[in-house]
Amino acid sequence: MDEKRARERLLAERADLLRMLERAEEAGQESQTQQEGPGDIGDVAQPLTSEATAGAIAAHLRERLAAIDRALRRLDDGTYGRSVRSGRPIPDERLEADPAAELTVEEAKEDSRT
Repeated sequence: MDEKRARERLLAERADLLRMLERAEEAGQESQTQQEGPGDIGDVAQPLTSEATAGAIAAHLRERLAAIDRALRRLDDGTYGRSVRSGRPIPDERLEADPAAELTVEEAKEDSRT
């Protein structure tokens, strides 16, 4: 994938992630506020579950945002499109599927087995 296209896709995804992260954090705060208000004793678990779900979503979004930022740094330093582990080229098909890919498919499969 050419660098201009990669940067455009990464920046667009980064902007989307930031919006989603903001919404997830707001949802977590709303759950916290609901938990503090009066209510039926049976309602206590619902805000806790909602808060935990929002927290898990926010954590996942932060991880993806970090991967996007690492990919943007690789673009800046000229190492984008190469495995961070082996330095081997990452095929364009993989980068099209995931512009933030850090490993070749084979390396990613090895990681999933361990």
